[in-house]
Amino acid sequence: MRAMGVDEAFIGRLVETFYGRVQAHADLGPVFDARLSGRWPEHMEKMKSFWSAVAFRSGAYGGKPVQAHTGVADLTPDLFPKWLALFAATLDDVAPSPEAKAWFMATAERIAKSLTLSLFYNPALDDPAKKAG
Repeated sequence: MRAMGVDEAFIGRLVETFYGRVQAHADLGPVFDARLSGRWPEHMEKMKSFWSAVAFRSGAYGGKPVQAHTGVADLTPDLFPKWLALFAATLDDVAPSPEAKAWFMATAERIAKSLTLSLFYNPALDDPAKKAG
């Protein structure tokens, strides 16, 4: 990570910049704010801890992302590509290197896919008998 220019200061800048943009986003902002109103500072610290633990493999983050996102009002699968696009744009502006951007983007994509599958996947939709032919 350090060879890519990633340190705690970068993670702080990434989280602060990204979630500032999330709050201002027409689609993402209302969903996040409905859940986090009055608790944004705590969320920012939690996200800094999360990204630090992921980047440095410290094991310091003990949250439960799926449970945290379960039951979020107005959370829909189509918001995840918007989240990823905003994250990519933020990395374009703040990533210290192309390698750091690629690593954080790939990680965010895995997280988004995992959350989407965990929150919205319905195995019955894969049943061939239920598919229109």
